[in-house]
Amino acid sequence: MKILLTGSTGYIGKRLIPVLVEAGHEVICCVRDPKRFNPPESLAKSITVLQLDLLDQGSLEHIPKDIDGAYYLVHSMSSDGDYKSLEETSAKNFRNALKNTSVNHVVYLSGIVNETELSKHLSSRKNVEIELAKGDYNFTALRAGIIIGSGSASFEIIRDLVEKLPIMITPKWLNTKCQPIGISDVMAFLSKSMFNPETYNENFDIGGPDVLTYKEMLLNFGKARNLKRRIYTVPVMTPKLSSYWLYFVTSTSYKLASSLVHSMKVEVVCRDNRINTILGITPLSYNEALKRAFSKIESNEILSSWKDAYSSSGLNFNISEFIQVPSFGCFKDSRTKAIENREASINKIWAIGGNTGWYYGTWLWKIRGYMDKLFGGVGLRRGRTNPATINVGDSIDFWRVLYADKKEGRLLLFAEMKLPGEAWLEFKVVNNKLTQTATFRPLGLAGRLYWYAVLPFHGFIFKGMLKALAE
Repeated sequence: MKILLTGSTGYIGKRLIPVLVEAGHEVICCVRDPKRFNPPESLAKSITVLQLDLLDQGSLEHIPKDIDGAYYLVHSMSSDGDYKSLEETSAKNFRNALKNTSVNHVVYLSGIVNETELSKHLSSRKNVEIELAKGDYNFTALRAGIIIGSGSASFEIIRDLVEKLPIMITPKWLNTKCQPIGISDVMAFLSKSMFNPETYNENFDIGGPDVLTYKEMLLNFGKARNLKRRIYTVPVMTPKLSSYWLYFVTSTSYKLASSLVHSMKVEVVCRDNRINTILGITPLSYNEALKRAFSKIESNEILSSWKDAYSSSGLNFNISEFIQVPSFGCFKDSRTKAIENREASINKIWAIGGNTGWYYGTWLWKIRGYMDKLFGGVGLRRGRTNPATINVGDSIDFWRVLYADKKEGRLLLFAEMKLPGEAWLEFKVVNNKLTQTATFRPLGLAGRLYWYAVLPFHGFIFKGMLKALAE
């Protein structure tokens, strides 16, 4: 069967592609920016890349007419502006575009929306479901709560809180109940629902067997990691204060933290588990899902991470717009050093950031990260998805990967920190020389003053980093 997959570069989409290919489907992967799409070579024969934007009706005309099924895995909870309106427009455009195809079944992954009063985020999800259900095709909505898996936003936030804070003074919404589900089970529900007549024109809640409060989830996580944790809830934390609490303690962005806080005040418990019987799935328990997530982390098998989505930084751009580093009106710090071992130097470059750090002046990098977080930026807490491999579109601390070719020996990063301008950092190995170039395009007088203010630190940090990489 030929299946159209929206959200192919997202956390869920990346993991669903190999599942669908293994099931024998031909997958049309929809992406806004093809340069961010890096599927394994083993999948290349079974997938086709299609560039489209759900907000651009013209681009939707390129959807193949002969598709059999489609997945809608798009949402914008961290976007600027009125994301509810954007999501509704995207859903309508998608539904209308499918009128010109032979699609039989559309599956949408939503959130559990059983309460009368919903957060803005969950209300938008429900509204999208209503719009998609109006189409001339069979429609299935799968509604999930907290998803537990290596690289998921929920898992990483829980991990940050538990591993960093032995004692937590928390808002009262930690007593709200939810029903977490493992990412492997989400994949099973998504793949087995497609083309199953028993799921047509229905909505189902999907969840694991455990109904827990968020507090219980944190404490159980601590037990799984052999960490003793104490949690005290207080009624005085407003949603805004709670959002700042999550933002400063964890690696999440403020917009995502705010959306999550408002959603966490709403109970997300499954109405029933009849979908388990229909599809023959026995979901993992919360503790089993945690063990599986850590197994993937320890073996460096994280297939996707929420941190690599643009929502983790609040930015929204095409990589092609920034891959050509400008020169006019820019400040540059370019340094070149001879290297003894090309392979060793490139391996060091490909391990940069995250737990490895930046090789020199680590304390200064950390201070810059704290300052960025203080002014609403991403800081250093995102780290990196994989300690050894780099793909275009990945996040590395407060940088975004624009270009990465290990054989060529070139890595180009774009800054996502708060700056009065735009910044690039490039590493290029040619023959036996490593060139390291920092480029800054200032925005007005503030940008120029910023460059001269940090110039002494650049001389210290960049010189030391280049030396460490070349040795």
